Amino acid sequence: MLRSIVNPARRVGPLATAASRSLDRHFEDQPVARPARRFVKRPHMFAFLLLAVTASAAILPDQVGEFKKQAPKTLAAPDQSLYDEYGFDSTEQADYVAGTRRFAATTWRFHDSTGAMAMFEARRPALATRSAVAKLAVQTSDGIIFAYGNYLFQLTGAVPPDVSVFYADLPKLEQSPLPALYGDLPPEDLIPNSERYVVGPVSLDRFFPGLAPSLAAFHLGAEAQIGHYSTPKGPLLLAIFNYPTPNMARERVAEFQKISGAMVKRAGPLVAMTLNPPDADAAEKILSRVKYETNITWNEKVPENEVRNTARLVLNIFVFSGILIALAATAGVLFGGYRFLFRKLHKGEDPEAMITLHLEGK
Repeated sequence: MLRSIVNPARRVGPLATAASRSLDRHFEDQPVARPARRFVKRPHMFAFLLLAVTASAAILPDQVGEFKKQAPKTLAAPDQSLYDEYGFDSTEQADYVAGTRRFAATTWRFHDSTGAMAMFEARRPALATRSAVAKLAVQTSDGIIFAYGNYLFQLTGAVPPDVSVFYADLPKLEQSPLPALYGDLPPEDLIPNSERYVVGPVSLDRFFPGLAPSLAAFHLGAEAQIGHYSTPKGPLLLAIFNYPTPNMARERVAEFQKISGAMVKRAGPLVAMTLNPPDADAAEKILSRVKYETNITWNEKVPENEVRNTARLVLNIFVFSGILIALAATAGVLFGGYRFLFRKLHKGEDPEAMITLHLEGK
């Protein structure tokens, strides 16, 4: 009787066992319902990631004084191969509106300041005038163009006088020094805004097409500054190449002199050359002005305020001591509370109680 109560399946027989197996196979064939909670949250996660990527891609500020930014636009590079050689990274364009006033802002980001400087020279109009908004800045007929770090900006229209907000908080800002060749062109007889910078075969073909890239030897790390000069018999195109060592420059001079119509001069690691000049005498004068000067930078330790450093040290000691006192007090309270609860919960003899000798009556 007890066995039938504990295991009733033995009393039912083979029929019930077969039915049970059939039900088991039926439930095994049914699809298992999985929780959909994590799939519901995925669209929100994707939207958050998309919003983060979009925010990080923004370059131009949302507001410039009274001007508010309109929907940004993307634009294609007019000379993609040249932009790529200069290290082009990204671009953004947007209109800014304040009532009836409006101006357009376009920015290009490059990998380093050399690329931004090179594109600044390439986009600078011939009739542009110097502007004081930045070291590399010009005033154009319809706005301004300026470079800041590895960024190039062009503003057209009713441009506000203060444009510092454009470079106040730039993402991926790189402010390495300008190349050593910048400013090495002899200024006398140089045509304003004719300078162009060469970093590879594409820019060499655009601005100094008479020289083969293999002779320029860009694989050695060469860069060049190009400039147009006015002479009595017509414009003259001058290129100054910079090589890592004077020995490399000496080897390039020997190769450049093999070119028909080339006039070449070396000054340290610099090699100046002009091809088929309209006036040989004027070319000699211009080449003679190319100089190489070594600049030594002496970095000195910035003087420190000893009183301020001592006060900061004393303040840090007091703060650290206060933290230690607070930790000790907290540990004491926790331990005392633990001992109090232990004695309340355990009515018997405390095994960790203090040993007393009970010498009061002796």
